[in-house]
Amino acid sequence: MCPTRFFVVLIVFSVAAPARCGLHYSGEQFAELPSQWRGFLLDQRMLRLIAVKPSVKVSESAVRKKYREEAARLRNLSRQRKLDAGEAADLGALLIRLAELDEALAVLREAQGRYANHYRVVANLGTAWQLQGDLDRAEMYLQQAVRLAPGKFEPAEQLHLKLVRVRKRKKNPADLDDLFGIRYVAEKGEYVAGRILPEEKKKLPANAVAQLQQLALWLPGDGLLLWQLAELANAFGDVRTAAAIMEGCVTEFGLNHPELRRHRRLTREAADALADKSAASLKTEHSRHVAGVKPRSNRPLLNRLVSLTLPEIDPKGINPLPWDIVIETKMDRKYKPTFHPYLKQLDGKQVRINGFMQPLSNNPDVVAFMLIEYPVGCWYCESPGVTGIILVELPPGKTTPFTRNQIQVTGTLTLNDKDPENFLYLLGKAQVEPLK
Repeated sequence: MCPTRFFVVLIVFSVAAPARCGLHYSGEQFAELPSQWRGFLLDQRMLRLIAVKPSVKVSESAVRKKYREEAARLRNLSRQRKLDAGEAADLGALLIRLAELDEALAVLREAQGRYANHYRVVANLGTAWQLQGDLDRAEMYLQQAVRLAPGKFEPAEQLHLKLVRVRKRKKNPADLDDLFGIRYVAEKGEYVAGRILPEEKKKLPANAVAQLQQLALWLPGDGLLLWQLAELANAFGDVRTAAAIMEGCVTEFGLNHPELRRHRRLTREAADALADKSAASLKTEHSRHVAGVKPRSNRPLLNRLVSLTLPEIDPKGINPLPWDIVIETKMDRKYKPTFHPYLKQLDGKQVRINGFMQPLSNNPDVVAFMLIEYPVGCWYCESPGVTGIILVELPPGKTTPFTRNQIQVTGTLTLNDKDPENFLYLLGKAQVEPLK
């Protein structure tokens, strides 16, 4: 099956100098925002998982391990000498990412006593107090961070400060934050998928999506920020992205606000209706919402790849297949792939990987489908590219029902570096299970 039937060429945008504001860690370098929705969601989720401590059911992510090791290095250094302002800001940021808030506050408060006007120390301290639930102290330090921020970073710092102030005033903490002073309605106070009143849309600042994406990267565990991003996507006509993000707000963050659940249903119904449209209609839909939000980068994190500690391959057992290794595949100008050495060793062996279905047809029961790391809104805007898609084929005579929920797939991996008209990766004789 020719993958070009499903893919579109994605433009690689140039990136500006890395932004360092909000949560300051020198190891996190950001591209110019807004990023493509899918890339943003991938990196935002990766940052969120840093805070997830390993357990019997959840293994430690490679990124968390790197952050934990770097925090340990700076701790050891602090026992030998006083950390300078940048090192203290980094240690505080690492501890915030690792959800070690008490220690983060201790480090940053001590640093702020020595470096009272250091921008990164002050901003991290404000973020730590916010996550600890002390919005009064968070407001005090974020107000100082706005004053200390370099000019080009000041607007995003101001939005962070506004977020804290809005939440201090809210009667119901579960309500959507009113960050832009608009109502996400289309007519007579009603919410309509893909539409918003023109006078309300005019109130949105030109960089609303970029600034809100930055806030969500600083605060990746904040589901309300993702809900607001979903509303922005819908306001610009991208109902598929809106539906996908709202789905994550409910299933991954456990948000249960009646308004969110109603908007989730309406956008999902609209997204499902798009599946029945012709290719020409889909291109029209794509053009309509792309005119509103033009991404400046494919993914926000410039240095997201980390050295993975990979398990020894079991030739007779089932081996975990990390997405980080899958997307490391490089393509030359003639579309010939170069696979990661670890991935090449898995060729022909049993592997297991989690992901989301992307159907090849409209049939409710499928014999084959594309597996992707994270669900997409608009396939024209957010398709992951050939290196991020695995073709899954079930055994002859077997089918599995299509689902939008995350699944676990086990099968025999076959790599393709010969036929450019076929998928790069195939999981054959696959078994599909819901992710527990």
